[in-house]
Amino acid sequence: MKLIFVYNADSGFVSSMLDIGHKIVNPETYTCNLCKMTFDTFTENKKWKEFRENADIDMEFLHRDEFEEKYNMKLEYPVVLRESDTLETALTQEELDSFDTLDALIDAVKKIAS
Repeated sequence: MKLIFVYNADSGFVSSMLDIGHKIVNPETYTCNLCKMTFDTFTENKKWKEFRENADIDMEFLHRDEFEEKYNMKLEYPVVLRESDTLETALTQEELDSFDTLDALIDAVKKIAS
C-alpha cells in the first residue's frame, strides 16, 4: 500500500513563487491546508520531514498538475489517497482542512497506514 498526497498547487517555479507570496501576504485565504501544515514559507516543516523520513510508510507527494497527468483524473484538492490495487480516498479535502495542527495530520496518516 502507498499513500499519495496531492497538494492543491501546481508544480514549477512560477507556481512556487506565487504560493510563497500568497502565504506571506494573505495566509488566511491560502487554499491548501496540506501545504500549510507540511511546509513553512520556504522549506519543508522540520517535524513533518522527520516523520516522513522515519515512517515505515510508502508515500508519494504530487502537485495537482502532476497527479492529473500521471493518473488522468481530477479530484478536489488537497487529498490523500490510498493506492493498493485501486485508488481510494484516505483523507478528503474537508478532513485535511479540519486539521489545525501538524500532529493531527501525522496521527491521521499513522491511522490510515496501520
